[in-house]
Amino acid sequence: HEREHDREISELAAKHAEEMEKLRDELKEEQRHLLDELRQQMAATHRAEHEQAQLQSQTLHSLELEALRLTLNNMHTSQLELTQSNLRKEKETALMELREMLNDKRAQEVAILQSRHQLEWEKIKEQCLKEKEDL
Repeated sequence: HEREHDREISELAAKHAEEMEKLRDELKEEQRHLLDELRQQMAATHRAEHEQAQLQSQTLHSLELEALRLTLNNMHTSQLELTQSNLRKEKETALMELREMLNDKRAQEVAILQSRHQLEWEKIKEQCLKEKEDL
């Protein structure tokens, strides 16, 4: 019974590990996508900054574009940190739920085994009394 319980725990842990790996892969893919977008945005901002510098030669405009680039970079970083934080919280919640579920299942199994043990004990006790009476 313990081996079966351990096997179930191992299966659940493996399933959880697969799910976490899938979440990590999805996060990495999202990060790659956001980095590509950021690179494109940064390249577009850089081109615009260069064109404006050539057309108007205004330092003020160049500074505004740089500030925009930094803001986009900060927003992207904040978004990635928020996503990672949310994934961490979801992982912790899933682990807690899994632990609770396994603990509940184990408690149920223990109760069933105790009940069976009690029934068998009563049977053996009755048999002993019967044998004593027969003797």
